[in-house]
Amino acid sequence: MHIPKKTHIFARYFMKRLFCSILVIALLGLSTPLTAQLRGAGSGLYSFLSLPVSSRLSALGGDNVAIQDGELSMAMMNPALLCGSTDKVLQLNYAYLMPGTMFGSVLYGHNFGRASFEKGFDQATDKPNYFAIGLHYLDYGRMPYADETGTLTGGTFTAKDIVIQAMYARQLGEQFTVGVTLKPVYSIYEQYTAFALGADVGAHFHTHDSTLHMGLALRNVGWQLSGFYNEVGGQHRESLPLNLEAGLSYRLKHAPIRLGLTIHNLQRWNLGYQQTNMTTDAVDIKWYDMLFRHTIFSLDIVPPSDKFYLTLSYNHRRRAEMNLADQRSLAGFAVGAGVRIYKLRVGFAVSQLTKSNLTYQASLSLDINSMLK
Repeated sequence: MHIPKKTHIFARYFMKRLFCSILVIALLGLSTPLTAQLRGAGSGLYSFLSLPVSSRLSALGGDNVAIQDGELSMAMMNPALLCGSTDKVLQLNYAYLMPGTMFGSVLYGHNFGRASFEKGFDQATDKPNYFAIGLHYLDYGRMPYADETGTLTGGTFTAKDIVIQAMYARQLGEQFTVGVTLKPVYSIYEQYTAFALGADVGAHFHTHDSTLHMGLALRNVGWQLSGFYNEVGGQHRESLPLNLEAGLSYRLKHAPIRLGLTIHNLQRWNLGYQQTNMTTDAVDIKWYDMLFRHTIFSLDIVPPSDKFYLTLSYNHRRRAEMNLADQRSLAGFAVGAGVRIYKLRVGFAVSQLTKSNLTYQASLSLDINSMLK
């Protein structure tokens, strides 16, 4: 029996999508006992994994899993945001948190492979496999030794967090991309060390005209292989800060404006906390306040040429937890701008990640492809 050529192509295309979906589900199932991590979500170590790694992400409120515009650092939030424009891009990011700290990252993207779909059926790119590697670090600087009463005892020590992220994404058709990240995490605080292995999985979809982008990411799935100290029965191990996020962005057709919404920590409703130095009771948070603590809103001004952007965002959880009652504060708000100059992308952002200081972040991206032409 003769099978039409288009039917054969579609069947092969469907099987590839099915295989990738099964692969993602398998990664989720094998990576960790997810139920146990859900119960401990938000109470573990490695909170630095939630910090924005670039000026672009900082300007967007610290998190975004939907915008796919060639910004390489976005893949550290959702690996499916890798795309054709991240090929052979080198990016450097640095942030000023407070005196004495070092906070930054370096990333490189590389695409490879050829599309297996016939030309005209899916309009796939020549390099549908996207890869990137990044190093992200936080050096807390030198801190003085003190006893339990706060009395200085002489000398200083250091503390550092380091994560390496290997990111891979596969284009499944013109509009859909899936990705996965493997990331070992190493921490050293004075003489104590810990090592963890984590993973991210993500998906991204955009319409044909690219006005609507949608993303979904499950971040920091994994476990601590070695803890900071021992306890009865073995080492004390803690969970990574699990975060299930969904987001969308919509670019107006007749105006250079892009609106964005990110919903984070979908795996748990209660984002409350305790002020243990004041009361043993948890802070009372109304349901509508808790709802908005899961959201981040952003507004981009992006001309059709994409030569520059101007971004303003609002993170309600950050505002609620870091706002100062006795003085004015920019907590929750962030602003940033970027410009593309020949082979370079330069970005800068201002936000408030601590109660006492503003955070300034700068990013520099070099498009090596354009240099080789």
